[in-house]
Amino acid sequence: MNENIDKKLVGYITASIPDNNFTVDLALSMKEAGVDTLELGVPFSDPVADGPVIEKANLIALQNGFKLKDLFEVSSKIAPNMDTLWMGYMNPFYSYGVENFLQKAEEFGITGTIIPDLPYEMADNYTALYKKYNKASIAFVAPTHTENRIKKVVSNAQKFIYMVAYAGITGSGQKEDLTSVIANVRKYTNTPLYIGFGVDEKTCQEKVKGVDGVIVGSAFVKHIIDDSLSNNEKISKITSLAKEIKEKINQ
Repeated sequence: MNENIDKKLVGYITASIPDNNFTVDLALSMKEAGVDTLELGVPFSDPVADGPVIEKANLIALQNGFKLKDLFEVSSKIAPNMDTLWMGYMNPFYSYGVENFLQKAEEFGITGTIIPDLPYEMADNYTALYKKYNKASIAFVAPTHTENRIKKVVSNAQKFIYMVAYAGITGSGQKEDLTSVIANVRKYTNTPLYIGFGVDEKTCQEKVKGVDGVIVGSAFVKHIIDDSLSNNEKISKITSLAKEIKEKINQ
């Protein structure tokens, strides 16, 4: 892999907290700061793969009365201006209807979905639908996966592969040796490989080694849920952080 290629920064934010206008302003500011792709989080009551920061953000959004119409409203203003994926859990997608979601994604220009509790075998059931609407269903690879499992999961991966940095939840900052996992992914696909879980300004340089980009969530969201900050201060802190991470992963 050519280490001189621009490494990508994917940023996760939870939709609609503290409100829809803030989400739009923040997302577009993040793009200006160097975020290449936005993961727009769909609030859900039981975000099993996420740590306490993102879990709290999900609950705040729901307590504030979040509805899918809010997701669609902010998406309609963000997605035409930056590459945007919906990140959420299967329950809301299933309840609303996966095809209905994909139709909305097509309407707004959303490029795909990240659904961490949708196993590969189940995701396969929706492959034809995703192809119909030309949307990516992001594949996950974990340190616990065997080579055969990796081969199966990445064989038709689109857009990028989400490599989980460790077995656990987001934001906990554990560390595992991923050399063999990365090698196995590279063996079977040329799809870009991005690493998530525990990535922040302190860890990003180490974690980006051997991969094509990083996925940052909790490090951004902790500022969104910090009640001591004004909305402008939240945006300022998050954009500064995004710039710092983007610079560090490309040093």
